[in-house]
Amino acid sequence: MADANSKETRSYNMSRIKAKDTKPELLVRKFLFANGFRYRLHDKNLPGKPDIVLPRYKTVIFVNGCFWHGHENCKYFVIPKTRTEWWKEKIGKNISNDIKNQMLLKEMGYKVIIVWGCEIKDKSIFNDLIYSIIN
Repeated sequence: MADANSKETRSYNMSRIKAKDTKPELLVRKFLFANGFRYRLHDKNLPGKPDIVLPRYKTVIFVNGCFWHGHENCKYFVIPKTRTEWWKEKIGKNISNDIKNQMLLKEMGYKVIIVWGCEIKDKSIFNDLIYSIIN
């Protein structure tokens, strides 16, 4: 099936998608800071450039978008009906990169926490997040 949008429209739409400072990421950062956690952002020296690095706890947090990182059994992860094979390959690469980077970080002694965009809608995730960091 061909793309419903022109190449220029699709390019513009894709360019508007943020890689960092997304709304879910900002919500997690605001919560952490309000609860006394201090962190660094997008450390280029660590595999996968984690969204949030808590050096004191040797913990990294990735705030993943459900679509881009292939969140299984999530209503926000649906493969598009156009260019389906391309999207499967693209998201598959994202997933394999995520797994590789998480393994490297764990080998370096970091605790890795994944927060999915859909989980942030349920505010109870924040209590679980603090528990995960300090334990």
